Amino acid sequence: MQDYSSGHSYKWYAAYTDSRAEKKVYKELGSKGIECYLPLKTVKRQWSDRIKTIESPLIPGYIFVCVSNKEYYEVLLTAGVRRYVCFEGNPTPIPEKQIEDLKCFMQFLNEETQVTSERIRKGDAVRIVSGPLSGISGEVVEIRGKRCILLRFKDLGFCVHAELGTNNIELING
Repeated sequence: MQDYSSGHSYKWYAAYTDSRAEKKVYKELGSKGIECYLPLKTVKRQWSDRIKTIESPLIPGYIFVCVSNKEYYEVLLTAGVRRYVCFEGNPTPIPEKQIEDLKCFMQFLNEETQVTSERIRKGDAVRIVSGPLSGISGEVVEIRGKRCILLRFKDLGFCVHAELGTNNIELING
């Protein structure tokens, strides 16, 4: 885990992993004492003889790590890690608030809610006003009948969709 007393500055980064290696990388980084986060969703998979519920990465090929300069290269030396996600050739730190928002989102990923109003349209900017995601802003991507709407959360740095009832959101005046 993080040793803040050492004076090292810890930042979150996203790293690319080998295909289907996310869980193995997560376990290996944890055994090295490196703080990491792998958001998993529950999905049902059908084989020829059975249906099984498994945990699958929400964002395939990615893992999030919180490191200082001291651990930065240790992540790259881990089997299954390809490289850090970069913009303009430099690894880009992810604000801690965005990681916390993603963790909060993941806690309630599979909950079902009801759409209770017709006032929301595709493309509208909205803010969540109640529940565990309160305060997060997003864009309405799709309205699925009267059962759910899908939101895109740009603040998280990735396109993540959530099913929410309209009673949990408010329009943002643009």
